[in-house]
Amino acid sequence: MNAANASIDLDALVVQQRKGSIAYLTLNRPAQYNALSEEMLAALHTAFDELAVDTSVRVVVLGGAGKAFCAGHDLKQMKANPSLEYYQQLFDDCSRIMLRIQALPQPVIARVHGIATAAGCQLVAMCDLAVAADDARFAVSGINVGLFCATPSVALARNVGRKAAFEMLVTGAFIDAPTAVQRGLINRCVAPDRLDSEIDRLAAAVAAKPPSAIAEGKALFYRQLELGVAAAYRLAGQSMADNMIDDVAQEGVAAFIDKRAPDWQPKPV
Repeated sequence: MNAANASIDLDALVVQQRKGSIAYLTLNRPAQYNALSEEMLAALHTAFDELAVDTSVRVVVLGGAGKAFCAGHDLKQMKANPSLEYYQQLFDDCSRIMLRIQALPQPVIARVHGIATAAGCQLVAMCDLAVAADDARFAVSGINVGLFCATPSVALARNVGRKAAFEMLVTGAFIDAPTAVQRGLINRCVAPDRLDSEIDRLAAAVAAKPPSAIAEGKALFYRQLELGVAAAYRLAGQSMADNMIDDVAQEGVAAFIDKRAPDWQPKPV
């Protein structure tokens, strides 16, 4: 990850750094391949809650320390707590994290290297955008230990075609990064030494756009996906009308007509 302007707490389970209007979150259990323990999930929830109300942040990048992005749930911790109530709470907590990513006003970009397996693959699928090193690998591999990846299947099936998703779920087989691009799980893959520069380029492109339009657009995008076509068009039409009367769009359209750069800086009160 590129240098940022915040100090680094190497003991933190989720490290946060800043570079201008971009926040970088790093899962920080490298010895465990950033497995999602209950403590890690709590740290992620706190980080996302803080970012949700931070208007100085326009893009969030989520990555992993060490050799991998994320290897999914912490199976050792799960085995040590063999109760239905514990597992229900754990998967509820994980689902809340996934939904929190979608509810954030800022787009979230997954920065993927090494492996992204089970709930780690779910994280990639739930992020708004994803860029991977071309040697990264992806799997929903719970079936290999007798556990169907039911919660990851929700995110996977909304990114990847049904048959491709189901094959991954019932075989536990890995796919490589080029295949992940082809199937729609990630946006693109690049050589490992270009991963940070490509992430920065994409994040900067998004951060340059008006944050209010991005936030409203992201919320609309996910709401309309769950609707029928007619209802989706009604919702989208109202969203565009609301957006169009906003000062941001009015200035953008005027700038386009005048052949000048838009001035989206807030006006003094």
